[in-house]
Amino acid sequence: MAYNKHRKTAPSPETREEADRIARATQRPGQTKEQTRLISQGIQKGIEEYKKQHKARARAADKAKKQQLRQQQPDDGGQNDEQDALPEPTRAWLPWLLLALSWTGFALYWWWQQPG
Repeated sequence: MAYNKHRKTAPSPETREEADRIARATQRPGQTKEQTRLISQGIQKGIEEYKKQHKARARAADKAKKQQLRQQQPDDGGQNDEQDALPEPTRAWLPWLLLALSWTGFALYWWWQQPG
């Protein structure tokens, strides 16, 4: 199935409840249930449109923030890329040191425990 940009999705239950609550709160005397339902649907569409606009603004703000961060970083002309590619020195000596210390400790303990 092809992606349809304009496909309609059902509004969330929270959006429906909020729209129904607002429609009932603004209901006029003598207004039919059908009219209230139509008002509620209009409010739902308004809420959905607001959410879409809010998401678009948030994306634009995030994009601008990332762009600003990229501009603030110093540009070395690509020299920094080579340094980033090198691995950081590891602490490979630490496990070996701990192993040697533990074996030395075991040997000293065994030597002190010998009767003698």
